[in-house]
Amino acid sequence: MAPLLAILAVVLLPLVWWIATHNRFVRLRHAVKESWADIDVELKRRYELIPNLVATVKGYARHEQEVLERLVALRNQAMANHGTVASQAKDENALLTGLRSVFAVAEGYPQLKSDANFRALQEELAITEDRIAAARRFFNGNVRELRNLREQFPTSLVGGAAGAADVSFFELDDQNERVVPRIDVSAR
Repeated sequence: MAPLLAILAVVLLPLVWWIATHNRFVRLRHAVKESWADIDVELKRRYELIPNLVATVKGYARHEQEVLERLVALRNQAMANHGTVASQAKDENALLTGLRSVFAVAEGYPQLKSDANFRALQEELAITEDRIAAARRFFNGNVRELRNLREQFPTSLVGGAAGAADVSFFELDDQNERVVPRIDVSAR
């Protein structure tokens, strides 16, 4: 009886470990997909705010048409991107640079900076950027955990057999991480 239990333990323990590790890969893959969906929701929110921002700025800065058209083009490009995380990050970096240009233009128009609609849009964009940053941190944490599991031995054996793909981090250029200026309450 004892030798039979020893044989069962030698066979069953590795099998149980293999199944548990495989299931962990499955959970992490789903967590990565879910956290990317959270980023996508916030990006869509940003995309919806940009046309309102452009319309508001257009009313005050009519001769800045080129900057506004460039922002709309960058927004459309980022919104249409359904590729890899790295290509989305590239488009988001360009979009954030375009947003920075619009806010730089706004600095030259005191009446625009004091416009309630502009301030409200600026505040909504700041909130949205905070949400994107939080979702990006959550996504990158899930990616880190999946990559660690996929690359560490002995779980890498299961990862290879399960076809665990390498997932990229969603990284933005440092200069673009805080694009939307904070609201200056003294201007109110």
